[in-house]
Amino acid sequence: MHDAVSVKVSIVDVLVVREGAAGLELLLLRRAAGMRCTGAWEVVHGRIEPGERPEHAATREVTEETGLVATRLYNVTLGGFYLHRAGVVALSCVFCAFVAADAAPVLGPEHDAARWLPLAAAKAECAWPREREAIEHVLHLFRFGSDAGAVEDVLRVF
Repeated sequence: MHDAVSVKVSIVDVLVVREGAAGLELLLLRRAAGMRCTGAWEVVHGRIEPGERPEHAATREVTEETGLVATRLYNVTLGGFYLHRAGVVALSCVFCAFVAADAAPVLGPEHDAARWLPLAAAKAECAWPREREAIEHVLHLFRFGSDAGAVEDVLRVF
């Protein structure tokens, strides 16, 4: 007999972007030695704490992992993956957080490097396929500028 698999909204993925000279740039972080997925380039992500709303987890994780403060936050899409050790399908709420154009991250012990890349270049560097898909959503939403156009009123959290 097999144990049941549960589904839980438990993670946020946050694409941290800034307006660069040639368009939007995405912040990628490299996992430090001794951490899970050592050497992987990733976007900001983390767990949603008990009783915490996903949008609050997103802004908290941005500040915790980079020292940056989001000036605008957008609800972009949902992602997910199967945590086979726990028997849980973990759903992630995916956000896009805008930060100041001159933003410079301050890294904690989880990461040993950071870099800003144009969205298309960042997409090629991401270790996780779900992050590449999320970048496609951001490319589409902000294709005409730095707001989400006709869906701004639905997707913008603040």
